[in-house]
Formats: sequence, structure tokens, C-alpha cells
Amino acid sequence: EYRAAADRTQLFLEGRNDELAARLRREMADAAEGEHYEKAAHLRDAVRTIETLQARQQKMATPGQSDRDAFGLKVGASGAVAQIFQVRNGKVIEKIELVYEGTSADAETPEILAAAVQQFYEEREAPPEIHVPEPLAPADLEALEGWLSLNRARRVRIVVPRRGDKRGLLELAARNAAVAYQARFNQPAVGSYDALETLRQVFGLAALPRRIECFDISTMQGSETVASMVVCEEGRMRRAEYRKFRIREAVHDDFMSMREVVFRRYRKVLEAGGPFPDLILIDGGKGQLNAAYDALRELGLGNLVAAGIAKKEELLYVRDSEDPIALPATSPALLLVQRIRDEAHRFAVTFHRASRTKRDLTSELDDIQGIGPGRRRALLRTFGSVTGVRRATREDLTKVVGARGADAILGFFANA
Repeated sequence: EYRAAADRTQLFLEGRNDELAARLRREMADAAEGEHYEKAAHLRDAVRTIETLQARQQKMATPGQSDRDAFGLKVGASGAVAQIFQVRNGKVIEKIELVYEGTSADAETPEILAAAVQQFYEEREAPPEIHVPEPLAPADLEALEGWLSLNRARRVRIVVPRRGDKRGLLELAARNAAVAYQARFNQPAVGSYDALETLRQVFGLAALPRRIECFDISTMQGSETVASMVVCEEGRMRRAEYRKFRIREAVHDDFMSMREVVFRRYRKVLEAGGPFPDLILIDGGKGQLNAAYDALRELGLGNLVAAGIAKKEELLYVRDSEDPIALPATSPALLLVQRIRDEAHRFAVTFHRASRTKRDLTSELDDIQGIGPGRRRALLRTFGSVTGVRRATREDLTKVVGARGADAILGFFANA
């Protein structure tokens, strides 16, 4: 029964609703024939729900509406799932899923949304409009819209639709995200064992990779480079063991950045006497993997097993083979690797954004005479960013920092 439910969920997430409805009708007929009338009624309701969703999607596929992407989000105790519906020429052409583990302890919904938007468009061009279910923090909104507009060479807006079909599509994406969350996080523990056993076989490990550590590098618009490391034990993320790194040396070289962070991490593990991972995952391909092994060999840890996971193709790279490993898209092992990789990416992006915001706030406001830490915080709360402070009128500034402070700010930016 669990396998059948998982298969049905997979069909729904892949958008194969006609196939799913046909399967449910067959199951409904079998249940009725066996006089399991309550089960048949549940299956009948499920078919009606799918038909309603299909009708709603067709209604939303209205030619002439602007190209846009709609982000649905489900946040829970175990993490978060984002579902992105891509609309082109008035039709939903693709549904894409992002998974984040262990986010609820200290991450708010706008923060997770901002991380999802940044991750999603790192390798995609944004449409003119991006729809999100609630407003982003002002600093994140300004930074993301500027970055996306620069990459597209045309303005990109991040907006919150309040009504109509655009809001309806957001709500549909949110329902999809909720279903995906259930499928990802509410599975029996046997799923984790199966995934770990597959990884053991794929990488030729002597035992299950019960402890997996994963590294990701994050750089945005040529600014400082940061890295993250996340830990997964027995198929579950261990947030208390996550680590953040600022790259000190080759900040604009992904390979050397990966080498640096792996070296720093395992030099410290050596000094502490462990624990060592059963498997190291590297976000990247052969180049990043080789850089990681360079660091491990220098530390005398070349016997540790590492693998790279490349974006887009979702292929696994190992040291002793030029050919990557392709696991089935529905393989529990690949899904586990993707979840760990995506969590490392989310953690790196969140750290990078926080570092960038702090740098932006201190790089200019710190230099204004008479504006101390308390006043800087008040300015940020009121105007959202340094750009907001720069654009503020004397009257608005006076309300926050007084007339003398307002004059100091206006004079500073006038001479900048």
C-alpha cells in the first residue's frame, strides 16, 4: 500500500495527471468489486480532485498573459519544499522542485523564498515577473531584482499577486509543494536505508555511508566568496554540525575555493581526532572533485571517499572513472544526494546573503560621522537598505536620526 501511494505521488509531482487519474479509476473499480466501498469512495474523491486541478490549470493557460514563474512553498518541522511553475505564452510549461532540509529552526519564510529564488536563477534566465506568496525582506528584494535584471539585461520584478488567476496559480503551486513535502519528509525510515545501501554499492564502500558531509561554494556578482558544509547522519540532517567558511585566498576561483574549504575542514577534524565522514559530497563536477582530493591528499587523507554531483545533469563523479554515474531519477539514493546537495546550497546562499547585507551596511554607513551602531540599525529598519537611506528625504531622515544626523547623511552622500 505504501509503494502504491508513493507511485501515485510520483505521478502527481511529475504532472502525469491523466495517467494518475486512469490508475485511480482502476483501483476504484477493484475496490468496489471487492466491496471495499469506503476505499472506493476515497479514490473517487481523489479522481475528482485531480480533474478539478486539471480544469483549473487549463483555465489559467490563457494566451496573452505575461511570462512569469510562480513559487509555491511549504515549510514544516523537517524543512521546506518549493514548487516553481514556469508560465510561457500563457501556459504552464514546466514544474520544478527544490528541497531544503532542517530550515524551520531559525529561518523565516521570506528568507527561504529568497534563497530559492537565487538558487533557481543561477543557471536560468528570469522572466519579466516572478511571483512569490509573500513579500521578501527589502534588502533581499533589492539585491535579487538588481541581480536578475542585470543578468537578463531587462527589468525583472518580484511581486506578490493578491487576486485573480495569478494568485490562483500561486496557490496551486503551494498545494503541489505541500504534497511534495509529504512525499519527501514523511517516508518510512526504510527509505533512508535503501538509499544508503545503494550509495554503498555505487561507491564501493565497505559499510553504509552513515555520515555524509557535503560542501558548496557561493559567489554572487563578483562579491566575496563563502562556503558551506552540511552533515547528514542516517539519512537525516544534523544542523548543529553545519559549518560556514569565508574563502580567504582564491575568492574568484571555484576549484581553489573548494580546495581551501576542504583543507580547512579536515585539518580541523584531524586535530580533533574525528569524526570522519563515510562519504564526502562536492557540489560540482570533476574539477571541483579533483580540487577536493588535492586537499585530502595533502592532509594524508586520500583514502576518504568523495564524489561530485553536477547540476542540471545530476550525474555523480568519482575519482577513478572518467565516466560519470547516472542513477535513475526516482532512485532513493539520488533523491538523498540531491536533498543533501540542495541543503548545502541553501545554507551557503543564506550565509552569503547575510554576509553581503552586513558588508553593504557597514561599507558606507560606518563612514558617516555621528551615525553610530544604534542609528545605523534604526536607519536600516526604516529604509530597508543603504540605497533606501541614500534616497530618503531630509524630512524622513530627520524623523529617524534628528536634523544634525540627517544633514550628516545628506552631506556624506552628496560628496560620495
